[in-house]
Parts: sequence; structure tokens; C-alpha cells
Amino acid sequence: METTLESDSEERVRHEEIQQRKEEEEASPELTQLQHLPDSYRTNSRSEIQLLAIADNFQRQYSHLFPDRKPLLLCPLNECGMKKFVSTTLRPTTMVHHELVTWQGCASFVANFLTLELLEPPVDPPRHMFSSTTVLKRQRATCFEFSTLLCSLLLGSNYDAYCVSGYAVKEMCLLDQSLQKCPLLDTEAKSVISERQQPENKYAVKPLRELESRFLTQQEKKKQEAEAALLQKQKLQEESEQRPADPLRGLRVHCWVLVLAGSQRVQQNFFIDPLTGNSYPTNSDNFLGIESVWNNLNYYVNMQDCSNGCAEMMFDLEDLKMWEPVLYSATSKKQLILAVQKTQERSLMGKSTTEEEEQPRVFEMPRSWVSYINITEQDLETRWPGGKKVIRYRKAKLERFAPGLSPDGLVTRLTTYKDLDCTKVAMVKEWYQDRNDYLEEREINKGDNSTTERFKRKTTFHLLLLRCRSLTTGTEQEMEFSNARSDELVRRRLTPHEMIEMFEGRNDFLYYRHVFFSQPVELSDLQDNKPLPINRIVERFHRNKSKPANNDVAHRIFLVAQRQIEVTYHLIDHRFIPSRRTFNVPMKQNFTADMVCTFQVDLSEKPLRTLALYDMLVALKKDKKDVARQIRKSVEEVKYILACREQDEKNIELQTVTAQAIRQRQKMACLAAEDERRLQEQKKDVLAPFLIPLDKEDDLSPEDAEKIYQDCLAEMRNRQVMQANLIQKRYEKETQALQMKQQWYQENQLKLTKQEKDNYQAYCSEKTLQISVIQKRLSKCKEAADEKYRAFDRNLQQDPRLAPHLHACRFVNKSAPPSTASEQSNI
Repeated sequence: METTLESDSEERVRHEEIQQRKEEEEASPELTQLQHLPDSYRTNSRSEIQLLAIADNFQRQYSHLFPDRKPLLLCPLNECGMKKFVSTTLRPTTMVHHELVTWQGCASFVANFLTLELLEPPVDPPRHMFSSTTVLKRQRATCFEFSTLLCSLLLGSNYDAYCVSGYAVKEMCLLDQSLQKCPLLDTEAKSVISERQQPENKYAVKPLRELESRFLTQQEKKKQEAEAALLQKQKLQEESEQRPADPLRGLRVHCWVLVLAGSQRVQQNFFIDPLTGNSYPTNSDNFLGIESVWNNLNYYVNMQDCSNGCAEMMFDLEDLKMWEPVLYSATSKKQLILAVQKTQERSLMGKSTTEEEEQPRVFEMPRSWVSYINITEQDLETRWPGGKKVIRYRKAKLERFAPGLSPDGLVTRLTTYKDLDCTKVAMVKEWYQDRNDYLEEREINKGDNSTTERFKRKTTFHLLLLRCRSLTTGTEQEMEFSNARSDELVRRRLTPHEMIEMFEGRNDFLYYRHVFFSQPVELSDLQDNKPLPINRIVERFHRNKSKPANNDVAHRIFLVAQRQIEVTYHLIDHRFIPSRRTFNVPMKQNFTADMVCTFQVDLSEKPLRTLALYDMLVALKKDKKDVARQIRKSVEEVKYILACREQDEKNIELQTVTAQAIRQRQKMACLAAEDERRLQEQKKDVLAPFLIPLDKEDDLSPEDAEKIYQDCLAEMRNRQVMQANLIQKRYEKETQALQMKQQWYQENQLKLTKQEKDNYQAYCSEKTLQISVIQKRLSKCKEAADEKYRAFDRNLQQDPRLAPHLHACRFVNKSAPPSTASEQSNI
């Protein structure tokens, strides 16, 4: 359909603008208050009036040719009641904030910063579309205004982005995420899995085969099948409780963003839902159809069948059979990039551009009437409307708060529930920031009545984790510490009946201590003069290489009630039973050798004398007193830490960190993550070594693409030649060694003994086998080189960074990689 400019059309458009402005000013008092806006918001330039006439003509022809389709969203009213073409509402803006450089950061900001205003009615596009500057001030927007702001940010970051007007499912249009799983739960599950999974080392020694009981395996399998059946039953029940079918399915209007491949290392086309900031593939079932797409250069109407959704749609916007543009021959983004490259090349070569300037120019899209989009530091800090946002997911509720808004430093709270109605709380997780007690995370588990707190490494006691769990017999406290403590304690668990402590890196090689109490120990009843009711103490030690194994203690048990001390030593090499001694501690009588029961593994070793055993007992009794003193100190420390935590909760203060310091800290973290991601991509990207010198990965010229293509092929040839040469050199070396050995044998065979002749025969057999293996490797290398070369060539031609600039009908280079002279020699 062709668009024509007529004077009567322009007059009609101008007259409609004046009438519409009067109606809007009378109907909406909110619009009359916007008197501080620039003149471009209140008037239309001559080029804009021409564009409105073109759009009006296009709309009339479109309605005539496709009467069954809804009218297009071309010229909605802005906040001043003026008709503005949707493409001119987009204002590409480059942000200086590092968070808004990637599409993930832009989408997250838009989704968090704005509040949704539902379309009314939900089956028609809106009559008004406010500018992004007004939307940022109001922090309220429709899905079309969401997409306009996000697309403007993406275009400013050099993404090939488009606003999409179409149809989506009810949950997406209404921003209803109550049937979706909270993404924060997925992130936590992945982090737990990544912590448990250890990196595989293919050179490590394989562990011994684990013997398993078939009966236990069958029982475990039956248990898993029963749990799977129960989960399936619950899933079916939950699906039956879901909401009924939507009567407006396929009719609900929605607007989202399309990002095409080719810019900013985007490999595939994808959608972005601006309401949530999530990305979706273009064949997602959430999107039911597309009417049109637009960017700041043109507007395209979809001419493809959407009866099956967007799964089979093609997004080649220059294909006129698939997409109908409003402005024919208008410059697209791809053409604009090529034109800029040609202009730069001509300026470098000293050629003039007068010839192109004399060519007739077509009507181009006018510049945006929207002012520069300014996102301040405060906007990034507060982020959410009013500093708070609540999102409801399936069996979960996520609450986010701006930093410094809550007096206790709360920034995120995640509440999970047991039922779909969200009435029974299962767990509450809270994240904090900038607290004076360095608390970062608190988890309240209603299932096991436990509270877990996690801290930074700057706490007074070097405390990292504190978990308190209510038991039937009392309270269990579990603590984890950093390795900065003087006693090298890393973990402690205290219950009324026992206490377990674990150490790392102690000079005495102690790594485990388990204390059993004869009576329940309550921290509230702990008295200074009353000793702890200790029944048994178990200690374990690592191997001390400076001592013999039969004198190096491995286990030590103090049986307080029985007045005994059991000492077990480390295993001697090639022995599977350790030596051990049991001491009976006397009350007042003199010590005798009968008070010690010794099991000596090495019978050749002389038994210890009574004096040596007595000295050993005296040392053990002293160690017992020291251990009891340390246990008392540990219990008192637990009580003191709990008291300090109660006091800290009463006197919470937020650390005064300036906004600039926060931004700098976040910027450094983001830059480090970006560098790490770039390094990982470059390790996998064969083009990375060739793109780095050019310093223009996204905007390659045809000459640069051709040069990179040829350089990659040449590098592939060189590697294949080097590999073949290495194998050939190894073959020649082994052959030469065999020939020299044969020559030596010919010269000295009469002088050799039978043993030397046998060694010669074994040497020749081994060398002949090695030469045969090398010869087969060289033959396979030559056979596979041609196929590898062709496969590599095909991958290069399909690379999205090179494919647009290479010849469309380029065939794979038929010439095989050149063989070296050594390869062509007769082996």
C-alpha cells in the first residue's frame, strides 16, 4: 500500500489536532497542569505533520484492505493531548550508569521503577501514550509506556530493539505471577547445587567401587517412586485448583520489546517482557500474536499468520512479504551502520560525498519530540515506587525495599508458604544491608522452629553463622566462624546434652572435640562456681609426621564418670589395627603398672616402664583439666554471644555509607563480573583474537569481515600443518633411533651375549609398535584434516557477525589444507 502526501490530508490532520487538544484539556484536568513541558510536547513540526498525514492515509488503506483486523496504534495522544507518531515517542538515550548498559540492567530497572496501569478496555490499544520523561516522574505507566522507556534505553545502548504491539496471555497482561515460581528460589537452588558439585578432574585417581546392597537399592527406588507418585498427585490437584480458562484469550492487547540478533553480541532474537524484566524466546507460548513493531526509524505491520502464536514468525523486517513498512525506502538500522562505515572510509581516503548528496532523498522519520531521558542516582537508589515493591509468586511473596528505607536495614524479604492460598507460612528469609552488627541474612524456618543468621567476616567473634533451633529438651545453638580465631575454631554445636567443636590448622593437630553432659545444661542456669556436669570427652587429632605413628595420638577419650582415659594411636604403615592404652585414674592410692591396659601392635617394640606410664598419666590428667577449662569457656562464650545478639537487635544502627560509595562499590563489582564474562566468552569464541585488534566487534565492515574470515581459515590451516609436522617429526625420530640400533647390532652382533640379544629383540619390537602407531595417527590426521577444515569454514559462514558481510552464495573452499613436504613423503 502506497502512502501519498496531500494538502487536504495535512489540513484535516491539523484541524483534528486542534479539536482533540480542546477536548482533552476539558476532559482531563491533570493534563492542563503540565505547563512546564517543552514546546515539542505541545506542537508538531512540519515534518511531524507530514508524518501524521502519511500515518492517517496508511491507516485508512489498512482498514480498507484488512477490515477484520483491529486499527493500528500509530498516533496516540501524548500528555498534552497532541497526536504523536509512536516511533517519534522513542528517545534513544545512552546512560552513564553502568547498571543500565546491558539489557538485563535496563529491563530490571524499568520493571522495578514503574507501577502498572492496566489497559481499559483490555482488548484495545490505549488512546494516550505519555513520554518517557513524564512516565519517570509519575512512576506509573501502561505496558506500552513500559516498552517505550525500555526500548529507548536499549536503543541508546546500541541494541537492535523494537516495541511490539500484539496479544499475550492474561497472566502477562495483568502482571499476575501467582502461578510462577519465584526466581529467587531458583537462584538459591542453583547456588546450593553449585556448592555441592566439585569440579571434575580427569587426571585424578578414580575412587574404589562402592559396594551397595541390592535390597537397600530396591527399597530406595520404591521410596522414590512413592514420593514421585505423591508429588504427581499434588500437582494434578493444584492444576485442578487453578483458574478457569480466560474468555478473552487471544484478544488481550499487550506491548513488549523485541531484540534482534547482530548487535551487542546478541546471537538469537528474543522478547523482553517490560513488566517483569524477564526474557523469553520468540516461540514462547505466552505471546499469542503480533500486530506491528516499531523503532525510532520506521514502523512495520505484520503480514504473517499468527494463528499458532509467534512460534513460526520470521523477523526479517526488510522482507516486504512478511512486514509492511509505513515509510518505504526509509533508512533501517543496518543500512545506517553501513552508510556510516562507507562515509568513514571515504573520509579516510579523501573522497568527497557530493555525489550522494545530490541523490534524491526520501522522507525520513523525524527526530523524537521527547526530551533527554534523565535517570538520576536517587532513582537508582530508591528503584521501587515509594521505596517498596511486593510481588506474589506461587506459594511465595517477595518484598523489596530501597536501601536505608527500613530502620533495621532490611532490603529483601522472601516468604514461602505451604499452600496455594498463602495462609500457612513455611519459611521467611530476610536480607539486610549496612547494619552495624554486620548481619546480612536471616532465615526463619517454621518447619523445624529454627532461626539462622549469616554475617560478614567483620564481627567481634569472627562469627559467620548462628542457628538456633528449638528442641523438646531445650535449645540447640550452632555457630560457624572464620579462620581468623586464635583457637582455630570453625564450627560449634551446643545442645543441652552435648557439644561438638571442629577446628582447622591447630598446632596440636586437634580437629574434633565432642563433649557429653551427664545432665542437661541450660545457659540461663549457668553459674560461675558450679562445674559443668561432663560425662565424657572425645577428641580426635590429625597425623603429626614428626612423631612415630605408635606414639602419635589419634583419639583420646576422657571417661569422667568411670575415671578412665582411653588413648588410641595412629596406624602404623601396612597395619590395620592401631595401638591403644587405657588408664585407670586412681583416687588416692599409689600408681601401679596394673592401672594401665596396653595393646601393642609392634611386638618388637619394648613396653614402656612404669615411670614413663606414670608421666604419661600425669600429662593426661593435666590435659583433662585444660580441656574442661576450655569447655567451660566455650559454653560461656555461647551465652555471651547470644546476649550480645539480643543487645544488637535492640540497638540497630545503619552504617553511614554515602550514595557515591555505594555506586562505586557496585560499579567495581559489575565491572569485575563483566570482565570475567568477557574472558569466558573469548575462550569459547574463535573470532575473539581477531576482533580485539579491530576494537569494533559489533560494527564490522565487509572488508574487515572478509579479512577476519581469511585469517581464521589461515590459522586453521597453520594449526593442521603444525599438528601434522609434530607427528611427522616424532615418526622420523623413532625411525632414526631404530635404524641406529639396527646398525649397532650389525656391527656388534658377534660380541653380544644372549641377554643383550634378547634386549635388542625387545627394543626392536617396542620401537616397531611405536612407529606403527605413529604412522596410523599421521594417516588419520591427513584423512580428517579436510573434513575439519570444511566444518570450520561452514561455522565461520554461519557466524552472525560475519554472515551479513560475506557473499550469500559462498561455497566452502574446495582446496584442502596444504600438506607439508614431510607429509607427502613416502612413509
